[in-house]
Formats: sequence, C-alpha cells, structure tokens
Amino acid sequence: MTEDKKMTAGAALLSRFSALGVDYVFTNSGTDFPPVIEGLSEGEAKGMSLPRTVTVPFESAATGMAHGYTLATGRPQAVMVHTNVGLANVSMGAINAACDNIPMLLFSGRTPTLEKGRLGARTVPIGWGQEMLDQASLIREASKWDYELRFPEQVFDVTDRAHGIASSTPKGPVYISLPREVLCETIPAQGALRRPQMRPAAIGPDQSLIEEIAKLLAEAKNPVLFAQHGAGSPEAFDALARLAEDWGIAVCQYWAVELALSTTHPMATGPDPRPWLEKADVVLCLDALAPWAPAQAEPLEDATVIQIGPRPLQERTGVRNFRSDLAMTTEVAPAILALETALLKFKDSHGSAAQARAKAVAHSNEKDRTARFTAACADEGASALTKRWVSHELSMHLRDRDAAVFSELGCQLPSMLLEKHQSWFDGPHSGGLGWGFPAAMGFALAQPEKSVIATMGDGSYMFANPVACHQIAEALDISMLVIVLNNSEWGAVRQSVLDIYPDGHAARANAVPLTDLSPSPNFVKVAQASRAFARHAKDVAGFRTALAEALDHVEAKKGLALIEVTIAKS
Repeated sequence: MTEDKKMTAGAALLSRFSALGVDYVFTNSGTDFPPVIEGLSEGEAKGMSLPRTVTVPFESAATGMAHGYTLATGRPQAVMVHTNVGLANVSMGAINAACDNIPMLLFSGRTPTLEKGRLGARTVPIGWGQEMLDQASLIREASKWDYELRFPEQVFDVTDRAHGIASSTPKGPVYISLPREVLCETIPAQGALRRPQMRPAAIGPDQSLIEEIAKLLAEAKNPVLFAQHGAGSPEAFDALARLAEDWGIAVCQYWAVELALSTTHPMATGPDPRPWLEKADVVLCLDALAPWAPAQAEPLEDATVIQIGPRPLQERTGVRNFRSDLAMTTEVAPAILALETALLKFKDSHGSAAQARAKAVAHSNEKDRTARFTAACADEGASALTKRWVSHELSMHLRDRDAAVFSELGCQLPSMLLEKHQSWFDGPHSGGLGWGFPAAMGFALAQPEKSVIATMGDGSYMFANPVACHQIAEALDISMLVIVLNNSEWGAVRQSVLDIYPDGHAARANAVPLTDLSPSPNFVKVAQASRAFARHAKDVAGFRTALAEALDHVEAKKGLALIEVTIAKS
C-alpha cells in the first residue's frame, strides 16, 4: 500500500486483528456497527488479510467461544458487541476469562458523542438511551486494561497495545470502546503493514527459586502437589507425570478446571486433599486459586507451602489467606520443566527414598481409585442413572479417542478415566454459568480433529442460551457432542444448602426451596429445532446406544449431537 492510499478506521481495526494473529472475531452487532461492517466489506474488496468474523446471536456465547478457542490454541481472540447493552452481557464472560487468566480482546461500540454535524453522529433514539458516563465500569474489575479509542489514527497502536497487555503474564481480558464517529474516519493505509509494535511480556521461572524448591521437594518426607489449571503444555504434562513418579509426590487435582495429570497415574490422588495435607511437610501449589477448603483442612504449621503461577498470591481476590512461604510468578509450563531439570542433581542422594515413598503413595491411590471406579460402575444397577456412572461410562468410550471433555456441573472428574493433555476442562471458579457449551464450540472450532464433548447440568444448559448456541453450531458446521444431565434442579445449590445446614429444615423436609427446575423443557426438541442429532436416555441401555450413535455422528462430521440424560436428583 502506498502512503497516499486511505482506509476507514473500521477496516484498519479488522486488518490489524489479522496481523496480530487473531483468527476469529466473535460479533453481536448493533447500530454502532456500520463503520465496522463497511470496513469489513472494504477490506474484502481490497483483498486485505482479515480474520474470520462470526455472527453470534448472544454475547455470552461469543465470550465463551473465544475462551474455548484460546484454551485450544493459546492465542487471544476478539469479541465485538453493541455499546453498553452488549457489554453488559459480555461481563459474565469477562469475569470467567479473568478468573482463568484467559487473554481476550473485548470491544464494544460507544453511543455517538455528537448529535449532528459529523459522519456517524446519532441518528436513532437509542443513541441517547445507551449513553453511559463510564461504560467501561461494566467490566473494569474483570479487565487488565481498558481504553476508549479517541482518534482514528490511534487504531493500530491501541490494538497492538491491547493485544500485548492481554497476552502478557498474567494474561487476561482487555477492553476498548469504539465511538462510531471515530471508526467512520479515514486514515493512511500504510500503517496496516507495520509489524506488531508491542510484544507480550512473558515471565519465566526464577532459577535460584527453582533450585530452592527442588531441594525442598527432594528432601521432603511427605511432599504433595496441588494443581488446578493443568500443566500448560503437552511437554509439561509429560514432565509432571515423570517428576511426580520419580520423586513420589502425590498430586491432588482438587476442583481442577484442566487436567494436569492422568487420573490413572500412580501419583494421582482422589479429590479429597485432607489425607495428604494432614502429613505433608512440603506443599507445592501450581496455579491453584483455592487448593483446599480451609474450613475443612489446613497444612501443618511447620510445613513449607509454595505458590507457583501467573498470580501466585491471586491479588485479584480480596480474601485469600492460603499460606505462601515461597512464591514465584511464572507461567506453569516452564516452571514444571525447570523443576524437573533442577531435581536431577538430587537423584543420587535422595532418589531411593523417593522411590520407596512412590510405592506407598501409588498403593494408597490405587485403593482409592478402585473404590471410586467400583462405586461408579455399581450404579449401573441403580433405579436411576447417576452422574458418576454416566461420567465413568463416557470416559471408557473415549479412552481410545483423541477427546476433550468440557464439564459445567456435568460429568465428574473423580469418576473418569482420562489420560491425555487437554482431555478435561471444567468451568472457571468464578462460576459464570452458560460457559461450557460455547467454550466447547470454540475449542472444536480450533481443533476440529478432536472429539469434543460438552457435559452440563440442565440449569447450565439453559444458562447457555441453547437456541443461540445450536444456531451457531449449525451455521459453522461444528461437529461435537452435548450431554445434558437433567435432574430438574439446581443440584449445586441444593448440595450447598445441605453442606451448610445438614440437619436444617430443608434437609429434613427433603425439599430445598429455590432449586426446583421442573417441569423440564424437552431439550431434545430444542436441539432438533436446529436439525441436530438428538436423543433421550433414561436407562443404561438407552444411554449406551445413544452415546455410540452420537459419537459416530460427530466423528463422521455430520454436525452437533445432543443426548438428554435423565438422572437421579442430588
């Protein structure tokens, strides 16, 4: 492009996404979008390199898809919505992304500043009705950085800055508001060809701290490791498996949102951290927001507790008083790889003791795992299907497949046999419901060769705005399986009530107010409205038949499949 050529700021914004490695812009358009839409057409007409834009008919689905795509690729994607009303629906997805340290580029229009006299000025009543004095406040607490585009010639620099900040450790969402008049302006086109001007800042492990931690682990009598957000990379996943077994370190994945270790690994414990905390002298927490429940268990007073992760002290959380004798800010994957290397020097002096401990830990874990899997299998004879039986059965069908399971109050990790990196994702600990379905769609969009399964409760399915999600899946020809575990209630809320008031009135009456979701809609018909393969399953034989047919359907790339499974109440 020569210096005398011009382009609209809307076209410049979209072309810059492509230069930054953004593959998709998940959009929900409004009256602020004319310069964006015109810019897209302009870019296509001029042969510019552009990301793929996807029309998403509900904003939280857009953020969920961006979240899932980034889980699959590690690269931030863009979400663009309509002024403050669209941003309000984005806020829950931004909270989820912030909690999981997911980089994301969030944009929304801003109602035009001017009432007349400039291209893009207000033309309809909502131009007045949607104005806010501080629009960014809707998601500021969940954003690393926010800004309003003030001049069209800023568009390249501001977009580069947004991408750089979002992708820097600790990663997270950023937000830019886009006044309509600004995007309607034109700017010199040559800026689109500049290389990205703000490379993300990556923070790696401190070698002196790594060596100190390695020494502590090598000399420990009863070390335990807590992991909640996975291992960070395939190489680190394999390294953690070796490290844990070589050094006899029990690995507890308490409320894990991503798998860090195979559930059948000899060092993989059950979900209860208490037996391990009660005797641990060294406790290593890898990117763990809440590695255990302090009301139920605490480490020994003389134990050394180590916190490693992009936010080791989790400064976004007001109250979080988990001990931290040593803390290191770093992405998890390089820390695991560095730690495995640093431990090698202690192999001769402490390796034999570690191996003896590994045998004892493996024996304990095998007993626990056998008991959990046996209990899940025993439910085959129950009067109604259970979550743990469905969870175990699904995992057995996936064992020889390259699969990724997303769960949002759906399948339960302790009952599942999952052995591969990125084979398990659970909802962010922020708890913004409706995440699982669109996140799985985003992941499937990025890795279509995988068998992607989204499992969720009936409440989570409804929160996902399923009509919108099914429409998107059909439009994008996404082949994946959705399993809705329907007990016609908010099971998590019911369980929380019983945990706090085990002998209370609600428990005694066996009727917990504000949790009932009956009568249940026919979710099969919801899926069939978008021409998906859909089946009901109410018993063992029915679920096995439906699961086999559904997996064949999605693996043949025939589109989305859904199984609505009737399960027992909590």
